[in-house]
Amino acid sequence: MSTPLILLVLAIFAIVCYVVGTRRALAIAGGLSSRLHSRQGYYGAFVAICATVPAAAVLVIWLIASPLYINSTIHDGFPEEVKAQSEAQQGLSFGMVNSLARGMDVLTLEEIDAVGANPAELRAALGAKGVPLAGDPEPWMVASAGDLNAMQKISNRVMTAIVLMVALAGAGLSYVRIAPRFRARNRVEKVILSALVLASSIAIVTTIGIVMSMLTEAGHFFGRVPAWEFFFGTVWDPRFAAAGAGAASDGQFGLIPLLAGTLYIGFVAMLVAVPVGLFSAIYMSEYASPRVRSIAKPLLEVLAGIPTIVYGFFALTSVGPFLRDISAQIQGIATGEYANFIQAQSVLTAGFVMGIMLIPYVSSLSDDIITAVPRALRDGSLGLGATKSETIKKVVMPAALPGVVGALLMTASRAIGETMIVVLAAGVAARMQLNPFEPMTTVTVKIVSQLTGDLEFTSPQTLVAFALGITLFAITLCLNIYALFIVRKYREQYE
Repeated sequence: MSTPLILLVLAIFAIVCYVVGTRRALAIAGGLSSRLHSRQGYYGAFVAICATVPAAAVLVIWLIASPLYINSTIHDGFPEEVKAQSEAQQGLSFGMVNSLARGMDVLTLEEIDAVGANPAELRAALGAKGVPLAGDPEPWMVASAGDLNAMQKISNRVMTAIVLMVALAGAGLSYVRIAPRFRARNRVEKVILSALVLASSIAIVTTIGIVMSMLTEAGHFFGRVPAWEFFFGTVWDPRFAAAGAGAASDGQFGLIPLLAGTLYIGFVAMLVAVPVGLFSAIYMSEYASPRVRSIAKPLLEVLAGIPTIVYGFFALTSVGPFLRDISAQIQGIATGEYANFIQAQSVLTAGFVMGIMLIPYVSSLSDDIITAVPRALRDGSLGLGATKSETIKKVVMPAALPGVVGALLMTASRAIGETMIVVLAAGVAARMQLNPFEPMTTVTVKIVSQLTGDLEFTSPQTLVAFALGITLFAITLCLNIYALFIVRKYREQYE
């Protein structure tokens, strides 16, 4: 029985247990729910939980442990000459075995007997079934694939039987425990509380896992490249080492050019996003009528739902060529020579388009913060004779300033982590320069480029991506923490 089918059976069984448990509680109480400690629905939920939660836990554990055991057993059965190969070659061999196992599961017994031990015919038969192979399989691969199929089938049957037995046992034990004074509500609420704690812990555990994996790989990188050369280096040239070459061919991994490009493009983006977003927030919160606000705010926030790759295409096909042609016209008017001084891929192009993307973030967050300023502050200022604009400038904005600053810092962290717009609009040139009309690149772009291709995570050229990632993580984390600190420190002054 497949895993989705087992889950469907457990779901149907849970519904049945709920109905049976509810009826059992009412029958014991003589049809009067007032004689029960809890509402009858809690008794049904208790039986359903006891029937499905342990069974689902067994299913999850089995799905994790069984493939590990089976794969290890199959790998131990490989010939000794295969075990002596590198991990990459063994991985390719195991991939071939997996492909064969899937294909042999599709073929009928007659087709397998007709093919026999001929690797070419077996490959052709599997290709006809839509299971292509990279090469002709060896006899030991065919035998391992058969063992893999047999073990998987046995594991699936045993798993199905054990899961169903656990579900039936849980239902039976919980069913006999139903009594008028049984505290079913307390038991059910404890399970729900545990589920809520587990759900809230997933984000924390995931973050810890990401950080630990990045730190581990970054540690391997710093074991081969000194940390001071990475953090204070001014040249980014990660040359790929040739076969048999020494460490001198590893290249240079200076972070400074990438960090400068990241901050420069983010700064230009904030120059575009902050004035437009902040002024639009002031207009919608202080001047716009409810009808205009109900139309303008959703339209503005549509920008936040556009994929960043679309912004990248917009920058590559529209904004970049437009700025390039405008610069050529300006150069022609000034000197008579039509030569563009703004490149199609430049810091200005990427920053401008990224700023457009960030406008809804600045506007929406600032609008919520400005709207949260107490009405009494506005009324007091207007009552003293101040105009509306003076009230906004002297009262509302100072009151909302801590929250607005926090929103801007969170938006800046969003800009620092952008990738697709920079790839298409700013290029991949890692260099240090102050001209916004020339291309630069960012940390995120180099993370993508270093991990692109069929590479092993054993060389500095690939491990550097983790060092870049943990550096970017630290920068954005510091910005977010500082933003939360500002918001929490000054929020109570205006509540």
